[in-house]
Amino acid sequence: MAAIPPGTRQRCSLCQVEIQGLVGGGDLVYFSQGAPATRSKLWARVCQYLRTDEQKAQCLNQDPQQRGETQPGDGYTEPPVLDLGSALP
Repeated sequence: MAAIPPGTRQRCSLCQVEIQGLVGGGDLVYFSQGAPATRSKLWARVCQYLRTDEQKAQCLNQDPQQRGETQPGDGYTEPPVLDLGSALP
C-alpha cells in the first residue's frame, strides 16, 4: 500500500480507523475511541490478526516500513495474576 500523502486521511475499509499522513512519516491513527496513536499500535492491536490474503490486501497498515517497530505499550498488556486461593473457605 502506498504512503498516505501528508495532510490527507484515508479510512481502512476493514477496521474503519482513519490514518492521517504526516510530513516525514509517523502518521497518526484515529481509532473510534481514545487519543490518536501510531501505526505500530494499530498493528499490535488489530492488523497482525488478519488471516486471509484478501483481508491483508485491503489493510492500510501491512507495510513494515510505514508502521515501524512495535513499541512497549502498543499491544494490550496481560492482566495481573490474582491469587484467590486464600479467599476461599
